[in-house]
Amino acid sequence: MKILLNNLDLNEALYNKSNIGFIPTMGSLHKGHISLIRKAIQQCDTCVVSIFVNPTQFNNKKDFQNYPRDIEKDLKILRKLSIDFVYIPKIEHIYNTSNIVKIKLNKKEKILCAKFRKGHFEGVLNVMTRLTNIIKPSKIFMGEKDLQQLILVRKYIEKNLKVKIVSCKTIRDKNKLALSSRNNLLSKDEKLKAGKIARYLISFKKQLSIKKSFKKIIPNKKKYLEELHDIKIEYLELRNKFNLKISSKKKNAKLFLAYNIGKVRLIDNF
Repeated sequence: MKILLNNLDLNEALYNKSNIGFIPTMGSLHKGHISLIRKAIQQCDTCVVSIFVNPTQFNNKKDFQNYPRDIEKDLKILRKLSIDFVYIPKIEHIYNTSNIVKIKLNKKEKILCAKFRKGHFEGVLNVMTRLTNIIKPSKIFMGEKDLQQLILVRKYIEKNLKVKIVSCKTIRDKNKLALSSRNNLLSKDEKLKAGKIARYLISFKKQLSIKKSFKKIIPNKKKYLEELHDIKIEYLELRNKFNLKISSKKKNAKLFLAYNIGKVRLIDNF
């Protein structure tokens, strides 16, 4: 495994390489990241993992500062996986004045997290465009836990930059909580509570009936969960898993969830 700390080293390392798999991360790696990496190793000849906490996708400075970081632990995990290259750039390596990227979501795309985190996905798409242009991968591997992000990256990056976005299933812990680097910021009790919420919604989704009115049932469940667990839910919505349109059918639909537990914001889909 070779650690690349700047673009010059990256260009030299990837010179004449083909079928490159790219796994973009912000570090604090967990089993979800590991599943992406293993899939990339299976499908690609050369694999690059980036570790870069991207400032432009945070609409809260404290959130950016508090984002969990543990580079030594990350590198230890990556060495065991026999990854080819780890790219750990500085902000100036990604955001240089000669590389201008303008991203603007349309009105229909400002839903779910885009509604509640203004500028977040513009920041994600900006950095993904820059990283893709720098690394020039054949495939990019991303998890389905943030399905809205995956769909937007597929729309903006896959077509424009001619790279394949490979979606990978959400990995959950034994309590059914979707793995996330932000889980490190939760207390033991908060993790247990988040697991209960996930298990409840997995069961609720299975029991949804086409005959019933989702317009009434889902808002009632949102209120029920808020009162039962003393949490603030930003959204709980049934949407099509391909185009994110509000759905009145269970088929090809997922329940999208975002809520705050303590000071930590969690997202999921079921």
